Amino acid sequence: MAAGAVAVLVLAAGAPAASSAPSASPSSPSPSSAAAGAGAGAAQDAAAVVGGERLGRPAVQVAPRTGAPELPATLTGRSWLIADAATGEVLAARNAHLPLPPASTLKMLFADTVLPKFDRALEHQVAPAELAALGAGSSLVGIKENLPYRVEDLWRGVFLASGNDAVHVLSHMNGGLASTVSQMQERATALQARDTRVVSPEGYDQDGQVSSAYDLTLFARAGLRNPDFRGYCATRTARFPGAVDKATGLRSAFDIANTDRLLGKYPGLIGVKNGYTTNAGATFTGAAERDGRTLLVTVMHPEQQSKVYDEAAALLDWGFAAAGKVEPVGRLVEEETGSGASAAPAAEAPASGVLPHAIQQADHALGPAGWTALAFGAALALWAAGRLRTRRRPHAAAAVLPVLPGGVPVPPRPDYAPHIAYSVPARTTAGPAPRGATAVGGATAVGGGTRRRLTRRARSLARTTRARLAATTTPGRGRRP
Repeated sequence: MAAGAVAVLVLAAGAPAASSAPSASPSSPSPSSAAAGAGAGAAQDAAAVVGGERLGRPAVQVAPRTGAPELPATLTGRSWLIADAATGEVLAARNAHLPLPPASTLKMLFADTVLPKFDRALEHQVAPAELAALGAGSSLVGIKENLPYRVEDLWRGVFLASGNDAVHVLSHMNGGLASTVSQMQERATALQARDTRVVSPEGYDQDGQVSSAYDLTLFARAGLRNPDFRGYCATRTARFPGAVDKATGLRSAFDIANTDRLLGKYPGLIGVKNGYTTNAGATFTGAAERDGRTLLVTVMHPEQQSKVYDEAAALLDWGFAAAGKVEPVGRLVEEETGSGASAAPAAEAPASGVLPHAIQQADHALGPAGWTALAFGAALALWAAGRLRTRRRPHAAAAVLPVLPGGVPVPPRPDYAPHIAYSVPARTTAGPAPRGATAVGGATAVGGGTRRRLTRRARSLARTTRARLAATTTPGRGRRP
């Protein structure tokens, strides 16, 4: 077995089983969850089963060789899977594609989607609106509004305290909750996690939100390839910024601890994510390494919440003991290249040839009259510049300074559209500026007499343009919806 393999264990509870799977839960799931599970399961059954045909079966799937250890007899999880992260071989599974509510294990997908987008040292001032839509009973790390937080602190809040408040702040930084949910779904599609339906970024119980043991294992495997993801999920304790003391003006801090009860107790455990909700029950995702081999294990919905860590540890023990003694019953698929990749960082500058945001907004705000006036102004400015150049001798040291029509200078950035070319001569040497020219930020580069004539002509053209538009434009036209 190749070194560096990873085993992730994910445990979730409280969702309906497929009709072919026996019920192991003493409580009945909500109708909304049942409908969601049935819909996602049907989608998976309609096509070839991702990872192999055996992973679509409800019963325990294992192919032992001579001398293979017995699977733990105490497993009660309605769905579970254990696999080698390096090779992707699934060593054993039960109901691997059964759609169930994922609880906070869905935060793995959130982190894999959003974590690469922001520098860990970036500070963000939390606005009240970013904490306004938290669900009742949400797990919180304790973020305060109107205070700055570093991105790395927010991620510790996500991984250690399972803070939904930290998830919401990062989601708003990423463009909002709806945008983040959409990006997470795209990421799941790219990873071929076809059982997953994302409704909320933090895994809070929502109608229709489901995932599976197989998909959660894919999320853990992908996330652990990011060193930051791996570092955060392996962190046991950290200091988290608190409120500002009104008396001293100093900001406090407090300790937070990872809620993963196996971290620091199970030999070689790396992390990943645990969780609990009323609908999903106990959930857990872990990765453990031993003798150069790393295993991923996922288990969902044990009969008792308190058994989640015991069953996780038992499956990991079995997986390490079964190395080389079982045939794989399936495989973790790789990410599909060229589709569903994570969206670009929200703060990334526009690519060359793309209009800046302000100009894009202007495009929506200006009607035909506005753009006609702008075209007349641009033509007039170019005509005036040509007249000026014919009356003056060229300056020895001249450079091109980008300016908008009317002479307002703009930074020479590459992200301005190449088809908008505005330029006037500008001095780069010391000494007084020639008569009629202006410094950066001035209003015009045309002399006094010429300026007055151009002003009169511009006003005349504007009046003519308005009259023509008034005669041809009907009410309701000329604006974009």
